[in-house]
Amino acid sequence: MQEFDVIVIGGGPAGYNSAEYAAHHGKSVLLVEKKNLGGTCLNVGCIPTKTLLYASKVYHYANGAGKPYGVTAKEVSLDHAAVIQKKNEVVKTLVQGVAGGLRRKKVRVVNGTAKLSKDNGALVVSTEKESFIGKNVIIAAGSSPVVPPIEGVKEEFEKGTVMTSDEILDMTEIPKKLLIVGGGVIGFEMAAYFQEAGSRVTVIEMMDKVLGPNDREVSLLLQQELEKRGVTFYLSCGVTKVANGVVTFVRDGKIDVAAYDKALMCVGRRANSNIEGLAELGVRTERGAIVTDAQMRTNVPGIYAIGDVNGKVMLAHVGYREGEVAVNTILGKQDAMSYDAVCGVVYTSPEAAFVGMSEEQAIESGIPYTVKKVSVNFSGRHVE
Repeated sequence: MQEFDVIVIGGGPAGYNSAEYAAHHGKSVLLVEKKNLGGTCLNVGCIPTKTLLYASKVYHYANGAGKPYGVTAKEVSLDHAAVIQKKNEVVKTLVQGVAGGLRRKKVRVVNGTAKLSKDNGALVVSTEKESFIGKNVIIAAGSSPVVPPIEGVKEEFEKGTVMTSDEILDMTEIPKKLLIVGGGVIGFEMAAYFQEAGSRVTVIEMMDKVLGPNDREVSLLLQQELEKRGVTFYLSCGVTKVANGVVTFVRDGKIDVAAYDKALMCVGRRANSNIEGLAELGVRTERGAIVTDAQMRTNVPGIYAIGDVNGKVMLAHVGYREGEVAVNTILGKQDAMSYDAVCGVVYTSPEAAFVGMSEEQAIESGIPYTVKKVSVNFSGRHVE
């Protein structure tokens, strides 16, 4: 069996970046990917979503919204099928770029499903065709959309009327009525695009606010903006059944219903920790995510976990940094991961950016804080 200094399982942002980083520092590196390089972010996440949202923003302004500085257009329309085609071109280009970067760093890439084991104490990563010894193994297997155990979801999913964020990015027709279960960032951005593209969008969220733990005031402002454009939000509501074009949910203690042509499940993502051999090696998991310390080490020497698979913060740039920390630890450099100042963006129109704690989290933690507000009209980039 060929031996590598570092074997990376998963070719998403965390995986390919850590592979290139390790190779840059002179390590022999193997990367095992079972689907496509680029992972969720490039193929069915950040990049394709932003492609759609950019198209909707252009359409929004071309349609005369927001005082377009004397620019007028006639018979403006949004061709969703053409947007999807462009999305596919963008994804293909970026995935090819990732492959090229790995080749330049002399990282060997193998397609296959990874399996972990030990041979005379050495860590072994196997695919369907061959096996390799790794002095160090970095697990960057990513995450998958959660399909909730709601009555009827499985059956509707098989019929194609219920989707996750993976499938909706390949849908070439705009549904008349789109029902979104989950008002987090993914569900919110999908609501913004499809409402602009012509759907009548309804969002049902279990929490009493949209956009998860992000700042409540900013989240409410963005919600109100989408409501102006026609999106309907039902907050603090739990869905109980999905069947035959009707979603049943509990609202203020009473049963209510909403109609749909297509329903999108955006209730979270689950770490892809179901790697064969992981449990046998004794790698610790909690709630399906691989447990790591500040150096991205698992409880098994030589095995690290980065990106979505450790369940900490499921963002590409966080995975990048976690990969650097893991590789630096392998190189013997002092490094540690901190999640105190993680940034994020909601790419709607208007956009919103967040970093670190929200005001509510500061209150809960007992941390003194100061609030300063400035009108967005003071921004030279603001065009409304």
